[in-house]
Amino acid sequence: MVGIIEWCASNLSREHLPDGKVTVGFEVCVKHVGAAAEGARCTVHTRLREVVDDRKLRFDAEVREGERTIGVETHERRVIDRGFLQSRG
Repeated sequence: MVGIIEWCASNLSREHLPDGKVTVGFEVCVKHVGAAAEGARCTVHTRLREVVDDRKLRFDAEVREGERTIGVETHERRVIDRGFLQSRG
């Protein structure tokens, strides 16, 4: 669940970033509020809640199986230079 929410938040922010910038996950807070059966089809709804100092992106997310909420999460990503990641190999 964490991985798919991070992927959604990353994709949501990607098209709005200046050239040469990317985001990296910084903080995740997850609450499981229901169970989904193995193989269940779930959807993720991610919303950018706040931008701080043009580099801290704070998201709210909800994972649902049909009409049931199975998880809620807050997620923070940081905007960094793409070159920083490339220099780390």
